[in-house]
Amino acid sequence: MSLQQPAVFCNMAFDWPALRWNPKYLSEMLDGKTIQFRLGMKKMDAAPQFETECSYVHATLEEFLAWSSGLSSCFSGPFSCYDSCKYWAYADYKYIAKIFEDKTEIFQDVIWSDFGFPGRNGRESTLWIGSVGANTPCHLDSYGCNLVLQVQGRKRWHLFPPSDACFLYPTRIPYEESSVFSKVSVVNPDLKRFPLFKKAKAHVVTLSPGQVLFVPRHWWHYVESIDPITISINSWIELDADHEARVEEAITRTLVCAIKSAEHPDSAGAWLNPTEVEATSHEINLRYLNGAMSAYLEYQKAGVLQHRYPSRHRTERTMSASCKRRKTQVMAEPEDNKEADFPTGKTEEEQKILFGPHLIQVLPASQETSSTGVRVVESDHRELIGKNERGHFGKLHCTGKQSIMSNDYETLADPMRSDTSANSSQTAISTNDLLDCLVNPQVISLVTHLLLEKARV
Repeated sequence: MSLQQPAVFCNMAFDWPALRWNPKYLSEMLDGKTIQFRLGMKKMDAAPQFETECSYVHATLEEFLAWSSGLSSCFSGPFSCYDSCKYWAYADYKYIAKIFEDKTEIFQDVIWSDFGFPGRNGRESTLWIGSVGANTPCHLDSYGCNLVLQVQGRKRWHLFPPSDACFLYPTRIPYEESSVFSKVSVVNPDLKRFPLFKKAKAHVVTLSPGQVLFVPRHWWHYVESIDPITISINSWIELDADHEARVEEAITRTLVCAIKSAEHPDSAGAWLNPTEVEATSHEINLRYLNGAMSAYLEYQKAGVLQHRYPSRHRTERTMSASCKRRKTQVMAEPEDNKEADFPTGKTEEEQKILFGPHLIQVLPASQETSSTGVRVVESDHRELIGKNERGHFGKLHCTGKQSIMSNDYETLADPMRSDTSANSSQTAISTNDLLDCLVNPQVISLVTHLLLEKARV
């Protein structure tokens, strides 16, 4: 937990049973169960391909494998409308506890406890299965840090430090709790629209089977499958900072839902990410906000008591199951919480991270060598790690309108302004432009601190 930068663990999971989770094995374990696949175009575009712009089908893993192999048997199946040469498919965010709820023994194949998280396994993990080209748009996760095991195939990760946020043009549209998206297509950026992106420092790494990538809190990342079939397993690890982050996310949800729900449906477009089932009401959002604030203040109070009376309190941290878009449980206690002890402080010597052949730091793409002076390190799996590679609230519970403004705003509805010049029309502000300012992470952070101060008075 002392790592403040991305790093690849090369020799931590070599004996995990999860490494046998190849497509055939998973197909047998799923036993004909259908799962949802997201489909996108393989074309290289100057704009990100958000989940709101993708197509979706429900299919078995066998059908997906046959389609990705180009077999003629797919001409009448769920993928029949999609040419595998032009489209990629992605079964993403598949919670293992849900899709294998009748085969709980499989949870033990994933051993996050090897990383110092006792009892954490596949139950608190997410499965990702994709074809070549399948990708996740560049974003940061508001909650926790991330451990990712590559099981089959390779994925290229483009990572950017939190300090690069202003160069990545953050947006909350499409809206999804806990995800802040970038407007930039980081692999094919439009520098005329986003000139500051050229200042961003990409840390690029190709993750191979058996390797585990650590993604620190608030690091931006774009992930793409570069082999015919890729399989990954990840777990989001909760952090103390998540208490305040949930207040920030509650404020963001309240503002986004209030403003976007007020738009005319014909103008609003698809603003809610498919991972969110519906736009929640203002009443529910305020209840969520108050619950998040109460939880934060209680957490802070407990921290003060622990500091004053250390002998009366164990040094412990609640570890709930991994769920990226985690909602604060306002009206119910979390289920199946796990507890783990963590040291509260480290000496300066303990803070030093020893990088080497088994722990590779992911450096900016422009740097030729690692801190050990080794440019690439050969893994056990044919691939080199290089620096120039790539609540209700609508989610599964895991232990995770009238027109005000128009999205397609062109001219002001004022006859006195009918002679508006082309130049002035370019400055017309849309609802999304307004939201990009209102729910900018820096603004939300300031509002959060003001609200928490008000609550303390």
